[in-house]
Amino acid sequence: MEPKKLLFVSANRYTNPYPVYPLGVSYLFTYLQNRLPHYDIRIFDFNNNTPESFRQYLLDFQPDYTALSLRNIDDVNFYTQESFIHGYKAITDTIRDSVSTPLIIGGSAFSIYPRELYELLSPDFGVQGEGEESLHQLFISLDKGKADLSIPGLVFRDGDKVVINERHTFLKTPDLSFDPNLIEFYWAKAGMVNVQTKRGCPYNCIYCTYPLIEGHYVRTLDPDGIINTLTELYHKYHIDYLFFTDSVFNISNHFNERLAEKMIAAKLPIKWGAYFSPHNLTLDELKLYAAAGLTHIEFGTESLSDTTLKNYGKHFDVDEVVRVSDYCNQANIYFCHFMIIGGYGETESTINESFENSKRIENTVFFPFVGMRIYPGTVLHKLAIEQGYLNPGENLLEPVYYIAPDINYETLKARADQTGRRWVFANEDVATAMNRLRQRNRKGSLWHHLKT
Repeated sequence: MEPKKLLFVSANRYTNPYPVYPLGVSYLFTYLQNRLPHYDIRIFDFNNNTPESFRQYLLDFQPDYTALSLRNIDDVNFYTQESFIHGYKAITDTIRDSVSTPLIIGGSAFSIYPRELYELLSPDFGVQGEGEESLHQLFISLDKGKADLSIPGLVFRDGDKVVINERHTFLKTPDLSFDPNLIEFYWAKAGMVNVQTKRGCPYNCIYCTYPLIEGHYVRTLDPDGIINTLTELYHKYHIDYLFFTDSVFNISNHFNERLAEKMIAAKLPIKWGAYFSPHNLTLDELKLYAAAGLTHIEFGTESLSDTTLKNYGKHFDVDEVVRVSDYCNQANIYFCHFMIIGGYGETESTINESFENSKRIENTVFFPFVGMRIYPGTVLHKLAIEQGYLNPGENLLEPVYYIAPDINYETLKARADQTGRRWVFANEDVATAMNRLRQRNRKGSLWHHLKT
């Protein structure tokens, strides 16, 4: 019997400042390959291919099923507001024009906009949230001749309405392996490879989509499985820098400490970075993580005004940010702070407070973004409607930003420069400098070079 042919398509083509390894597709690929051994499963990645080669790949491979992963809706940059929707529509049109195959769409962008993207792109099915087991069940049922429409997270059309099944259970032990060709490309171009240690986020930041994508319930992954992945990356592919893509690394601290101890015991010369919250961190924990290879922290700080932090739904205050930043310096860990200027509740006074408090933090880089991208289902979306900033039925597929009124946005850069700290705004050309360092074979996160 001929094997069923499944093609995963990673649609992401955004590479500023680095191309991002399609980790979600790799998790899906590995999970299904282990459970559907009679399938011929392949990955087509738009970051290292062209639209022309995609059409030819479809014609040559003739997949029985095509699964399209959509990572981002837009570049989340107020200065450019580049939308990726039209590119995604072109990809789905190519699939429909080239082959006769059931089309399934998923990924983080689809999980935020399941109804809107289903209506726009007209797939046969969609999957909201983590896709491993949902896809597994879907392909088993399709192979039997009829889709099981009770599958958690499944999105489908029933007459003139789009149905989105709720999800009550989550995967705890996903499988992960790496495509040799993808590893080679991303190691050369991005200088890092991504891995997860946990899924889900317990926090309630008013603008954030992580709870929509992964849920609030935090699932820590198997630490021994993570160590096996790191061992494979180092010994098989010679990867010695990775980035943990958890929404926030420093939750489930007991698990993190066990993982760090296992990393130390494995004696792998791997360096790593991760997203952290400037909350619930001790100097001893940071020193342990540094001993396990941690070199870079990206803090989702967003403001250095206690008033604004409260308005943004944050769970820490400015003094804690300053204290944890000092811990990082003591532990010799590079760190930066991502900021949102002009979000919900921001005023000239709170912006000036953030600039003034930035002087309390040594040896860092601040990455400020102007305004808050409004996503459906977030607290910010509800607040924007209540304030009359948005209409209840307004389509948010194209970029829509909440921009606090009565702010002198023209003077932001000048005020930032006066702090004596390094502020890198989103319209500054960072990619060129990063690419020069990549050409010198510099690996890992490189933003710490922007301090000087």
